[in-house]
Amino acid sequence: MKPSKARRNRWDDHYTERARREKYPARSVFKLQEIQRKFHIIKKGHHVLDCGCAPGSWLLYSSQLTGPGGKVVGVDLQPVTVHVPNNAVVYTGDALSPDEALLTAIGDGYHVVLSDMAPSTTGQKSTDAARSHALCSAALNIAVRVLLPGGSFVSKILQGEDFQSYRDEVRIYFDKVKIFKPKSSRKASKEIFIIAIGKV
Repeated sequence: MKPSKARRNRWDDHYTERARREKYPARSVFKLQEIQRKFHIIKKGHHVLDCGCAPGSWLLYSSQLTGPGGKVVGVDLQPVTVHVPNNAVVYTGDALSPDEALLTAIGDGYHVVLSDMAPSTTGQKSTDAARSHALCSAALNIAVRVLLPGGSFVSKILQGEDFQSYRDEVRIYFDKVKIFKPKSSRKASKEIFIIAIGKV
């Protein structure tokens, strides 16, 4: 028996419907749009690395912002099935623990590193927050390695006991660190974004 429409779409909202209309695979695109409107981190011609890029919404939006003179590289364990524009490329691999082949493929010289990575949740707040912190630390390590001086880093993290220490760690490498909660984040979500600008 097929699941009822109500059950199948229980997480749908107006952002979900809007994403479908605008041909994005997920509603998460609107979080990045809010970040971009407020902080203007991605510019024409930029090179952008998107860690945990599946299903591809941030990848598509970033490629629009950078334009044909820019480049967007996505990495995810899951394959990206949406059509990727000419100024974007996707590698299937583990951004949490990249091997040398993946690091070589990614390269360096990026203006922006994005991480919308999220852990598989257990329902235990402390466990989920700890898993989120591990992903964020991996993303920060990559950002420090591949960003140009003055570059920017966007990282999603689930709020927990490690949040303050992570923010303090990010501050070591960047001139400005801001905290931002997009309106398009679900009200029940503990996610928050760290916006780090000006890699030293």
